[in-house]
Amino acid sequence: MEDRNYAYDPVGQTGAPLNQQAYRMEAGQLWRQYAIAGIANIAIASTGYSMGWTSPVNLKLQNTTDNPIGVPITKDEEAWIGSLLTVGAIFGPFLGGFAASKIGRKWGLLSTSIPLFIGWILIAATKNVGMIYGGRIFWGLAVGMLFTISPMYCAEIATDDSRGALGSFLQAFITLGYLLIYGIGPYVSYMVIAYVGIIFTAAFAVLFFFMPESPFYYLGKGDREAAAKCLASIRGRSHEGVQAELDLMAADVNASLEKTATVADVFRGSNFKAFYISCALVFFQQFSGINAVLFYMTNIFEAANSSLDSAIATIIIGVVQVIASFITPLVVDRLGRRILLLISSCGTAIGLGLLGMFFMLAQAENPVVEKIGFLPILSLVLFIVTYCWGLGPLPWAVMSELFPIEVKAIASPIATAFCWVLSFLITRYFSAIAAALGMGGTFFIFGACCVAAFFFTLFLVPETKGKSFQEIQDILSGRPSKPEKA
Repeated sequence: MEDRNYAYDPVGQTGAPLNQQAYRMEAGQLWRQYAIAGIANIAIASTGYSMGWTSPVNLKLQNTTDNPIGVPITKDEEAWIGSLLTVGAIFGPFLGGFAASKIGRKWGLLSTSIPLFIGWILIAATKNVGMIYGGRIFWGLAVGMLFTISPMYCAEIATDDSRGALGSFLQAFITLGYLLIYGIGPYVSYMVIAYVGIIFTAAFAVLFFFMPESPFYYLGKGDREAAAKCLASIRGRSHEGVQAELDLMAADVNASLEKTATVADVFRGSNFKAFYISCALVFFQQFSGINAVLFYMTNIFEAANSSLDSAIATIIIGVVQVIASFITPLVVDRLGRRILLLISSCGTAIGLGLLGMFFMLAQAENPVVEKIGFLPILSLVLFIVTYCWGLGPLPWAVMSELFPIEVKAIASPIATAFCWVLSFLITRYFSAIAAALGMGGTFFIFGACCVAAFFFTLFLVPETKGKSFQEIQDILSGRPSKPEKA
């Protein structure tokens, strides 16, 4: 696969005009940015493995067999185990934002392997539930850091026409981690699960060590030569062949360096518009109930008395997640963000409505429940597929696009931390709410939030497909923008 861009032609006799200069065509290698983003997202897959860990391990901890603690955990301990990862994730974004700006996107991403390793060591060596709590908190720190830095890195190495696809990698790779833990968790020991997690993290650290830094980071530090070297490596072109694109990047960075952003700037003008859109999208993402569903998926199938073994049903959902999530990178830069968000919010609302109806009927002991034992799986498949098309990946992709460079390092951690505060509330109190309202009522509430997400997207979310960072800022500010690229 080739990627083409115009390289500077001082004679001006070849190529086409771009930014008032003539450039000659030089072939590049588009696959390189996809490969680099894929390796960067191995860490995201590792966090998916960590986040899905509760689904098979909760059942082990509720028994005495293959339980490192030796005694079954209580319901309250189970709720804390599920939710403490999100507590760490609340603080992780601020560490991630600081690391990304001070040591770079590459080394910031690599540094996430430290809390991941610590978390797995605590889990592997655990003798009591407190060590499990600690491991989950360290995983959460890594999750918060990765969800801040990874979308930033992928957006900055991507061309305008590939940015949506690379931004969607986060959701796609996290589902690979979920599938792995769903696939092996029920069938291997507690310790084997931990060893696989350690190997997963080590694979990321070794492979990503050889990947390039973001050119934007070097330009921000005034090191154009290092930025050119990185960009040439990412694009698969010569040093001369990336000068045109580097000039555009440098113009964006220089404009941002003229401004000194503070927290107050996040709440002004177009920055605030970007901020409330980002926060609203992650609100709807979390209040779709996704983490409650994923963390307690096995429990949901047990509660539903599904005719299919809960472990097999969970693996089926994991496979569906992966397939659906890898569709989004293929179509997001063709269809656009808005249409996928609209389809996603509509589909998740229907899936949650069906799931809520099933539990309502089950609670009423309606005899029809015995004939529709397939409905929980069908509902969750619809929910997962449509979630993975939009509400899962696109809030992160859109967030990485909406904020200007000088505001991104401040605003993104705040919005990401907000996301994990919501996730904590849902995962910590899902069981209590479900006990008070019933599973049916709880899923109806989540479904209503998805309906609200549909109308919010319809009226307030701008389309960023194929737009440069400057064009997106023009849209948010209400300034005339260039026509959309074909």
